Amino acid sequence: MNINQKLHKKTVPYLMVSPYLLHLFLFITFPIVFSIVLTFHKWNIISPMEYVSFDNFIRLFHDRLFWKAIINTLVFLAVHIPLQLTVALALAYFLNQKLFFRGFYRAAFFLPVVISGVVVTMLWQQLYSFDTGLINGMLTSIGLPRVAWLTNSKIAMTSIAIMATWKNVGLYVILFLVGLQSVPQRYYEAADVEGAGSWQKFRYITLPAINPTIFMVTILSTIGGFGLFIEPYIMTGGGPLNSTLSAMLYIYKQAFEYYHMGYAATLGLFFAAIIMLVVVIQKYTIEKE
Repeated sequence: MNINQKLHKKTVPYLMVSPYLLHLFLFITFPIVFSIVLTFHKWNIISPMEYVSFDNFIRLFHDRLFWKAIINTLVFLAVHIPLQLTVALALAYFLNQKLFFRGFYRAAFFLPVVISGVVVTMLWQQLYSFDTGLINGMLTSIGLPRVAWLTNSKIAMTSIAIMATWKNVGLYVILFLVGLQSVPQRYYEAADVEGAGSWQKFRYITLPAINPTIFMVTILSTIGGFGLFIEPYIMTGGGPLNSTLSAMLYIYKQAFEYYHMGYAATLGLFFAAIIMLVVVIQKYTIEKE
């Protein structure tokens, strides 16, 4: 083997992985490093960066609106995750039975997942409309009062959580279906011999067997919930009274409405740390259970 062949053999692997390495640098490594640098600067995109040391972090801990946005996001998660798990598991259990048109039902439940989030949000905005919304129309038709789904600060975030569950539940139904179909049938047959009822089989066989799926769905729902942005941005703009202002929406406003890029980077970095902490706690708790 001559020198050219040896050189070719050594360089080809690096050339093959170079597109991935370039992507890794341009879209992951560089943005992360640049964001960390931004946290120590004040920058409005137009003017040169101004070094401000830890001023952005000090501002963060005194920013009451940011902490309200964090609480709003946690309220959303407190409603969204249990609802997502319950509805997705119930639908998956139902669709795992022998049904006519079972394939159609599975496709129908998954359809909202592939529809644009903006389209779904605008659709539900119309459904929640106080005067002309279909939901309030159904309530008034049976003699119940109209509900201010998106203009009542006490229930606006819950309304958004219900809509987000409807949008994403199809994905988790598929995941739960995979988990349910992986449970060996011999366990259920043995339980039938012992005279176990449906609830006992579900409690002592199905749930322990699909625990990895429950863990995965919980983590994915949590990460997705922390990224709540499109729904409050379109439906309420963060109102009323900042009751639906999510952390992601607040970071977006700081960056692209007020052009506080350094402060937005600080919020984003701190928020990412919160997400990581919550996910680690969930992982430890679920695995312990």
